[in-house]
Amino acid sequence: MFRSRALPAIAAGLALLALTACSSSESEVGSGFVAGDGSLVVIDESQRQSAPDITGTTLDGQPFSLAELRGKPTILNVWASWCAPCRAEAPILEKVWQAKQRDVHFIGLDTRDSDTAALSCIRKFGITYPNVIDRDGALQLRFSDTLPPQAIPSTIVIDAQGRVAARALGKVSESTLLGMIEAASTSSVSTGD
Repeated sequence: MFRSRALPAIAAGLALLALTACSSSESEVGSGFVAGDGSLVVIDESQRQSAPDITGTTLDGQPFSLAELRGKPTILNVWASWCAPCRAEAPILEKVWQAKQRDVHFIGLDTRDSDTAALSCIRKFGITYPNVIDRDGALQLRFSDTLPPQAIPSTIVIDAQGRVAARALGKVSESTLLGMIEAASTSSVSTGD
């Protein structure tokens, strides 16, 4: 008898805990923060669409154009300094970037953030790949016709031909990121058939 009454209360408590764990601060809740669900989509090569030409300025003041990166796959990570999952995945992204930088481009798309907070986050986690400023989220929205980043963080893989190849919503693991890079790299190479 006790167990049948206690189970709903325990389940409700766990659900509440899970909901509160998605956000680490009041600013995330009030800022339209949407946590990713961990879903991964890989697009068959025949179905891929061209990525939009994202242009802007990096946090270190350099001009940026996504179209200029063709020739190697590109990892585009949408993040913000106020996003706890973004901070949690930062060391993973940097580790994979350090290991794979000869094979892929890495770009951070810092969205809805201040330059000061973003630069502080980059220094704290030792991020060495370029990060483009997207203060109002307009650059992120340019992916709406392909495979849009629907959460923060989101990671989009663009193949060597400049087409959207994969997307992960939420914090990525090292193995997921490496798998996404591999899928974009192997399927974008012509087999000569």
